[in-house]
Amino acid sequence: MSEYKLQLKGVCKSFPGVKALDNVQLSLRPGTVHALMGENGAGKSTLMKCLFGIYKMDAGEVYLDGQKIVVNNPDEAMKYGIAMVHQELQPVPARTVAENLYLGRFPTKKYGPLQVIDHKKMYEDTAYWLKEVKMDFDPKALLGDLSIGQMQSVEIAKAVSHNAKVVIFDEPTSSLSDNEVEALFRIMNDLRDKGVAMVYISHKMDEIKRIADDITIMRDGTYVGTWPAAEMTTEDIITKMVGRELTNVYPERKNKPGEVIMEVKHLSSIHEKSFQDVSFTLRKGEILGFGGLVGAQRTELLEGVFGMRAIKSGEIYIKGKKVNIKHPADAMKAGIGLITEDRRGNGIFGCLSIKDNVGVSIYNKHLKAGFVLDHKTINGIVDDSIKKLRIKTPNMQEHIANLSGGNQQKVIVARWLANDPDILIMDEPTRGIDVGAKHEIYEIMNDLAAEGKAIIMISSEMAELLGMSDRVYVMCNGKMRGELTEENEMTQEHVMSYATKF
Repeated sequence: MSEYKLQLKGVCKSFPGVKALDNVQLSLRPGTVHALMGENGAGKSTLMKCLFGIYKMDAGEVYLDGQKIVVNNPDEAMKYGIAMVHQELQPVPARTVAENLYLGRFPTKKYGPLQVIDHKKMYEDTAYWLKEVKMDFDPKALLGDLSIGQMQSVEIAKAVSHNAKVVIFDEPTSSLSDNEVEALFRIMNDLRDKGVAMVYISHKMDEIKRIADDITIMRDGTYVGTWPAAEMTTEDIITKMVGRELTNVYPERKNKPGEVIMEVKHLSSIHEKSFQDVSFTLRKGEILGFGGLVGAQRTELLEGVFGMRAIKSGEIYIKGKKVNIKHPADAMKAGIGLITEDRRGNGIFGCLSIKDNVGVSIYNKHLKAGFVLDHKTINGIVDDSIKKLRIKTPNMQEHIANLSGGNQQKVIVARWLANDPDILIMDEPTRGIDVGAKHEIYEIMNDLAAEGKAIIMISSEMAELLGMSDRVYVMCNGKMRGELTEENEMTQEHVMSYATKF
């Protein structure tokens, strides 16, 4: 009997112009959580997609319980007992929990000469598997009525229902509240007790230290090493991930906030449970932080400012002049850009190239004879952005969907920089991004602020919020609850006291 539940040996995978994996290995012990770590673009998700049969590896071997197996597609992976909970959930919100759990493999029964779906068995089995992950909600409920965390529990229940021996979690907590994270960890501990081996991909150091038994680190598509989690400090992990010591996570400030560039007065949503009667100011050359817990309505407020949500009442002034923002096009004309929280859902154009994803915001500005795109100028702008932001790609024609999450985020930043806004709203700008890429995003933010750009940053990471902001507004339940301006006020305690002030 092998001491390992699963082993990957000598895995190689190349895409046009990029060697994504070069002789990578991974060994999972039964009943353990194995953290897979590395910067964005290190090859973590690519390795897991090779294991799960989404990609076909160019070279390498997979062993399950000591026996060599070949996985050609996800169906075969699940038959072997390998399940994957993806970073970006792809639910069918208009169908029930049970239908989502059994999608593509519905239990059937004979009805005369026909095979029909056995709904009774499907609902009973779903109730059983939900109980297994201690999530006791109605199998007949529409999935779209559940929270992101509950949807993820359905995905985990689906994995468990395959009697999975190996479960891969790819950035599972990126959209979860603290309570939902605790529920996930409880499920993972139960699976560990049952002997299931788990791969856990995350950039959140505190989570890794809490949940992981072993840590494997990758860098630039290669295997760096594997260590017991108990023997690794956060500093050790970061140094091995980036190949150098990262001393200052938050770069030194160069900006000096100036006069007020935007004033928002008594802004209220048409929805009563959303933001109501919110006022704030933003200064030129300032990084303004927005703090609060899940449900504070920070994203909704700033989407309202950007024209993505309907406003019932209130006024917005830019450079002292009242502006009427009904649609995002109005906001862009007023010099506002928005980097959204949901990178895949409404940030990138997944089927388009890097050039098109950056250029879409400036195509109307670079036309010859009024209707022909000036490709030479556009190519120059996109090429400069790729170099400035160090986007890892073979060329600007590469599909953005082929990039890592961190590099996709840099492309979205490049899109707005190309449009040269005076005000840039950044909603969770470093979510799902590794420490090295975070530092680069922070430097870009600092440089923009030093140039006089005004930045609004929504962040759920307390250290980031306090480490990057000149001032912080804190919201709770759709209301503005406090403003932190002095250095001695900028503490976690002050943020939390306002964030829980219902």
